[in-house]
Amino acid sequence: MFAAKESMTMKGNPEIKILGFENPYEEANIVVFGAPFDGTVSFRPGSRFGPAAIRNESYGIETYSPYQNADLTEIRGHDAGDLPLPFGDTKAALRIIKNFTGEILADRKIPIMLGGEHLVTLPAVEAAAEEYPDLCIIHLDAHTDLREDYLGVALSHATVIRQVWKLVGDKRIWQFGIRSGEKFEFEWARDHTSLTPFGLEGIEKALEAIGNRPVYLTIDMDVLDPSVFPGTGTPEHGGVSFKELLAFLLKLQGTRIIGADLVELAPHYDASGISTAAACKLLRELALVIARL
Repeated sequence: MFAAKESMTMKGNPEIKILGFENPYEEANIVVFGAPFDGTVSFRPGSRFGPAAIRNESYGIETYSPYQNADLTEIRGHDAGDLPLPFGDTKAALRIIKNFTGEILADRKIPIMLGGEHLVTLPAVEAAAEEYPDLCIIHLDAHTDLREDYLGVALSHATVIRQVWKLVGDKRIWQFGIRSGEKFEFEWARDHTSLTPFGLEGIEKALEAIGNRPVYLTIDMDVLDPSVFPGTGTPEHGGVSFKELLAFLLKLQGTRIIGADLVELAPHYDASGISTAAACKLLRELALVIARL
């Protein structure tokens, strides 16, 4: 099983691992992997370079979190590298992501996927929903992502949460930070999801409703304000601060998170590197929150 995973992933140097995620797969509780796909972007491409940027720049931050008084060296994390996703074949790329996520879940480990555009969330959730039929979704984003299609295409970063809804059903998706979308998307959300516009308030009420049900957490990092996170394909002003997002994450301690992703880092649009640094720090805090369940 492990050999098969090694052959599916790590397109580059297998010696380069995300700092703090160097444990062997067999010993790991958390498995990080990259999904370098941005084949349906509607504005600026480049998020396919996000996973590699996080991997390389992870050596610029510490493994210790002063926010949680915990260290990545205290948990068992494995970096499985980047999936070899084909250009020009969206369905094939999604199938590879679903299969790999399913293998991780079947091995009773927790996947953390690094995008890539937000559509990569769909196959990961599909695999999680097959393993956990009562799955709930917590979604952080600047955008609703609730269109039925985008320019006639059903599989798009602009439709991903609508596609996820088809898997989990009504009132099992909690959306936060949303500040952009078509009017009909907000109207549709009133009947089908629990949407909190503009900010991250109300997570306590959401967690009370979720209870002990399994959760897949998807974070489109453009939920952050562009002043904090300019390196993304579709920046949207009026976003949350890094401190607000971190505080949100810390409130998830004890939540039964069975899978998660961080998506939409497009590092080439931020020459300063602060966006990649933010993504590295969010990965550290997310992994520690999950590991402390």
